[in-house]
Amino acid sequence: MIPPARPLTFLAALATTLTLALPAAAQKRPADPVTWTTVGSSAAPSLLAVPAHCQQFSCALIVVSHPRAQTPERLRDSPEFTRLRDTLLAGNFAMLLSSDGGPTTWGSPQGLKHAGKAHQQARQAFMWNGRTYALGISMGGLMALRSTLPGGPYAVSGVALIDPWVNLVAAWHSAPSRQQEIREAYGPAADLKLIEEQDPLHLALQLPPLPLVLTSSMDDKVVSPLQNSELLAGHGDVTFSQHVRLTGPHLGGNRFTLQMGETLRTFFERLEQQAEVLVRRR
Repeated sequence: MIPPARPLTFLAALATTLTLALPAAAQKRPADPVTWTTVGSSAAPSLLAVPAHCQQFSCALIVVSHPRAQTPERLRDSPEFTRLRDTLLAGNFAMLLSSDGGPTTWGSPQGLKHAGKAHQQARQAFMWNGRTYALGISMGGLMALRSTLPGGPYAVSGVALIDPWVNLVAAWHSAPSRQQEIREAYGPAADLKLIEEQDPLHLALQLPPLPLVLTSSMDDKVVSPLQNSELLAGHGDVTFSQHVRLTGPHLGGNRFTLQMGETLRTFFERLEQQAEVLVRRR
């Protein structure tokens, strides 16, 4: 059994270059070294990793939206995120670390356009099977959930969220610094009315349930679960959805364990299996 992860915060992990030692047998790495390709806007580039398998056989694409004040490069270099990344790549999913238009775009329409451009280029770089999944981390939860809604530049077949913001109105009211960042991301005309109209949580709850994996902790003092994940939890498709309730601080180390990687991989694989069954029935 793999010992529980230390309660190391994700942001702290981003600041270090030390790789945590894991038993060799427990490490699940892609067969080939991970190679990243730059795609999307030159002003805010995204990073794409494609398993060798996906150059010969069709694969789905996972679009990852980063936490506040982060970038695809910092996510790529995070020892913590590497555990999730490598587990998903080993499952033969291509992975796009989306810039979402910048470090603090808060799920904005402009950020979604950047994600759409990166997605368009990414899907041409391997044998894409036509299916896309979203993984949102902290602030990235807003973009990941927004990408599942009508009007997005690509269809999303399932979404996984880790300690996510999904309630844009709650983020607006949470701190003056966040409100200022949201105002800058959504444009000079942004006010509470506009934020309410574009709130991904409000919009998602008006639509049919979606396949959803939520990871959250009631100990999270940065993103209130009661105003975010707990409000979305009941909107998951009952066949595939799961709410993983953990303990510890926001983006603590237990969100980025091999076990969590397997939970995400199993979720996406089950959706792929269902999709393949439906394709064969046509």
